[in-house]
Amino acid sequence: MSDTKEIQFGVTGMTCSACASRIEKVLNRMDGVEQADVNLAMEKAAVTYRGDEVDAGQIKERVEKLGYGLRMEKLELDIEGMTCSACSSRIQKVLSRTEGVNEASINLATEAGVVEYDPSEVTVDDIIARVKKLGYGAAVKRDREEQKEKKEEEIQQKKRRLWISALLSLPLLYTMAGHLPFGLAFYVPELFMNPWFQFLLATPVQFYIGAPFYKGAWRALSNQSANMDVLVALGTSAAYFYSVVEMIRWMGAPDGRPDLYFETSAVLITLILVGKLIEALAKGRTTAALSHLLNLQAKEAVVVRDGKEENIPVEQVQVGDELIVKPGGKIPVDGTIRAGVTAVDESMITGESIPVEKMEGEAVIGSTINKNGTIRMTAERVGRDTALSGIVRIVEEAQGSKAPIQRTADRISGIFVPIVVGIALLTFFLWLVFVSPGEWAPALEAAIAVLVIACPCALGLATPTSIMVGTGKGAEQGILYKGGEYLEGTHNLTTVLLDKTGTLTKGKPEITNFESFDDRLDVLRLAASAESASEHPLAEAVVEYAENEGVSLAEPDRFEAVPGYGVIADIEGHHVMIGTRKLMEREQLDYETYESKMADYEQEGKTAMFIAVDGVLAGIMAVADTVKESSREAVADLKKLGLDVYMVTGDNRRTAEAIAQEVGIHGVFAEVLPEEKAEKVKELQQEGHKVAMVGDGINDAPSLAVADIGVAIGTGSDVAIETADITLVGGDLVHLSQAVSLSRKTMRNIRQNLFWALAYNSAGIPVAALGLLAPWVAGAAMAFSSVSVVTNALQLKRVKL
Repeated sequence: MSDTKEIQFGVTGMTCSACASRIEKVLNRMDGVEQADVNLAMEKAAVTYRGDEVDAGQIKERVEKLGYGLRMEKLELDIEGMTCSACSSRIQKVLSRTEGVNEASINLATEAGVVEYDPSEVTVDDIIARVKKLGYGAAVKRDREEQKEKKEEEIQQKKRRLWISALLSLPLLYTMAGHLPFGLAFYVPELFMNPWFQFLLATPVQFYIGAPFYKGAWRALSNQSANMDVLVALGTSAAYFYSVVEMIRWMGAPDGRPDLYFETSAVLITLILVGKLIEALAKGRTTAALSHLLNLQAKEAVVVRDGKEENIPVEQVQVGDELIVKPGGKIPVDGTIRAGVTAVDESMITGESIPVEKMEGEAVIGSTINKNGTIRMTAERVGRDTALSGIVRIVEEAQGSKAPIQRTADRISGIFVPIVVGIALLTFFLWLVFVSPGEWAPALEAAIAVLVIACPCALGLATPTSIMVGTGKGAEQGILYKGGEYLEGTHNLTTVLLDKTGTLTKGKPEITNFESFDDRLDVLRLAASAESASEHPLAEAVVEYAENEGVSLAEPDRFEAVPGYGVIADIEGHHVMIGTRKLMEREQLDYETYESKMADYEQEGKTAMFIAVDGVLAGIMAVADTVKESSREAVADLKKLGLDVYMVTGDNRRTAEAIAQEVGIHGVFAEVLPEEKAEKVKELQQEGHKVAMVGDGINDAPSLAVADIGVAIGTGSDVAIETADITLVGGDLVHLSQAVSLSRKTMRNIRQNLFWALAYNSAGIPVAALGLLAPWVAGAAMAFSSVSVVTNALQLKRVKL
């Protein structure tokens, strides 16, 4: 069996979708690579490969050979415990040999270290753990905002280059005023019209500011491909070198004015830089949801060690540590309350605004806010294992994945550039031969305009930016899509199949009716005392009900559980029996008077039990797995979206139909065994339905896997969550309709983006070919097309679900 592995890594140097397509194509041709996806907007590559045929190093090496860079991150560490150079050398050697670490440098004098690493192969926590394993202390020197700082640095660099380019291009732009027709021309100083002056201004713009375009074009052409850089380099070079030739010709015979297009090349480059800067600023906002999630993480924790409280960075919390969280403080990591009662605001994880009551023995989630009580807790999941880290990881992977619709756009982009170059050459030839015979200048202008207007940047950004914003918006609402394909697939759903227990219902029995024929509290006290010795879930419901009523319980003197019948106990001199009709019949107690009441409860899908004290019927109570408060609203919302809603359960038909009626579902599959749930999904699919299966238990995993979209309730089992395509973090079914709505709105947004991206190119090319578009106007339109696509994607941040 082949050893299938996955790797993700950052790629630098991509300028348009043609770059991403080129890397993708080359990697997919490698022996051992099963699937390679390259995301332009995220600047990431995700590769599935067979480890016995190729390794991660070879894959990355291939990307570098194509002329692109690999994004490495730097980690600065504070290191404790080093006493001599042998210590620092040892740490440096071990870290340097760690898989994923490119370079490590440890400084004994400053007690610090710098590690260059690939975040797709090794994490900060792994590096720190490696140092600690050697017996030294290690901690992150600063917050993990390196990527953010790097982006900000890139933006500052873009701004500097734009300012230089703009200052050099403005005088050239002004010379265009001298060419305006119909007497509209402005006064232009003679110096501005001097060929040498224009040459001196345009040359640094062309070769210093425009250097990245030449590098990108060379890289693409040397790998037998073409991208946006090729179009920009061709267009601006044609204008620049034509002007140089004209200038040299003019120097030989300095009469009149030569046809110079220095302003065309310089202004084009400047306008493209404007577009790239605005695009970079807008793209930074697409990952705002992820930044928001990361900012939610607690920075410090109060740990109890050797009986003393100590403030430590949250990165240093270990599994098993006892932590204290005071009112208003963030819960540092995932764990369980050991002592104390409080309410916890879990809205940043679940989207639910109402604080949740928590007491001893209950689980708490890291980064949620402790509202009103001091608690002691035990750390159970730390670092990358916490719920928030898991959410961040899922969102990152989803933002980096590709929706099927994006693959279509990528294929279009891949063949677009060579076609455009062909159209530009044809345009040049037609103008030179037929439109303006023998006149190079207008032919060149038309060809340059075609090259520039056709840059496919907008097409490459159309889908990934919407996917990034859509998945981020979902995460903020407590909806986790595990990939772009699931975000897209959700909009096609026609049918939703809901598991009953734990999905529509709370998954926990509760007393719904309690009626006594004697002193109510006394009967309840005896019944709950009898059930307190039982481990049956129904018994727990009785005890919990009594405790909520403020009833104190007594220890049974004798207790007997009678399987299939009920329980019998002696309490404080009273003989107590709780159970079914069969128990009453066995003990020869007359219950006929209350038979109709029993039948009514059972008709409602409840489990009813008689209570007898000292041989006389003393009461009747009904227990049921109650419906979640939000279930009826959730079902109604799904129906409003035009979806067919069914319920599937292993319960008997009477109970199932009672629950279904309560929540507004008409289609019911009852008495279905766990292994048969997947078959029900297949049956619906065979009828032509696109099915979403919603469940929370281990037994739902097979049906979640078979469904077109598997949806896990976040409060359910880990197996269900792992198998599902979408997770509703807070366990609220209302989020399902929001997930469908968000998917539909995201797909509409993507289609708008693709339409506008293709419309710009399709409409712009013939206009440019006809000579109706000056090259600098084409450059402005091309830049605007990319910005408009990213801006439109950002509209998703404001949609209401």
